[in-house]
Amino acid sequence: MVEQYTYAVSRIHARELDLLSSSDLEQLLICPDFETALKYLTEKGYGIKDNYRSFEELEKDETEKMWELINELIPDKTPFETLLRQIDFHNLKAAIKSVFTAEEAEGYFLRGGIVEPQVILNAVKIKNYSELPEFLSETAVEATEKFAETGDGQECDIYIDRRCLETILSEGTASDISIIKDYAELFVALSDIKIAARGALTKKSKGFMQRALAECETLDVDTLAAAAGKSINDVYKYLEHTSYKEAAEKLSVSMSEFEKWTDNKIMDLIKSQKSNPFTVAPIFSYILAKQNELKAVQIILSGKKNNLPDELIRERIRDLYV
Repeated sequence: MVEQYTYAVSRIHARELDLLSSSDLEQLLICPDFETALKYLTEKGYGIKDNYRSFEELEKDETEKMWELINELIPDKTPFETLLRQIDFHNLKAAIKSVFTAEEAEGYFLRGGIVEPQVILNAVKIKNYSELPEFLSETAVEATEKFAETGDGQECDIYIDRRCLETILSEGTASDISIIKDYAELFVALSDIKIAARGALTKKSKGFMQRALAECETLDVDTLAAAAGKSINDVYKYLEHTSYKEAAEKLSVSMSEFEKWTDNKIMDLIKSQKSNPFTVAPIFSYILAKQNELKAVQIILSGKKNNLPDELIRERIRDLYV
């Protein structure tokens, strides 16, 4: 396995040269319009076609291209499951809403998860979850019962989202790969802070926050839920006594500034893994780096499409891996 990782990491390091740099993003930013920006990306090797009409189509092809490479190098997806859980749980939400509202789910499904979206949809339709893995089947049973009893889509969503975070943390904690452990804890903590801040800003109750937040090591979620149930200033006060003090500073500026900071925190975590050729860590890091790059590209293209000033777009761009 060490030999496999050594070869895979050398291939990944070669592909890192194709990741966009800060200067590439600056060139993308100064493109005169959305269509020119899309063309610039395809010329840089993005996607699989010469022309695209939407970022969503380009992102889909670029993501699938990345996973084709990962699957070629490491056929076993187990080390990357913490990165894929969000897709599976998102698709479960889409399936449940489709079944209970008679809306077409296909347009809401995401590709690339552990479980095929149609398998999830069929399970919810016939109320037979035996084809789903345990981490998803238990959540599906509880979530569908909640939706059937209350018809409350928001309560269903917060339950599934919390179970997603709990699953990521549980699997990350069980991993013997340090970067996966560290990523899982950081991701869940940052997600909890974001949920708490949004809850405080929309005047959600302490009880609501307790149902939405997931336990983790670096936050006391009971205290955080109580703070969020009072006010955003109480959330700031709590965070100032944690290792996420800087989060309060960013949130006081804007949610956008906080989200940029969280993505940069993830990048800071994974940059240390570049020079470790004997484990899966650099490959795990490359996936996160590519996802972060796609977020940066989306921010720029969305700004171009909505005719936002370049300086405003530039303020929102995340740090890159390279």
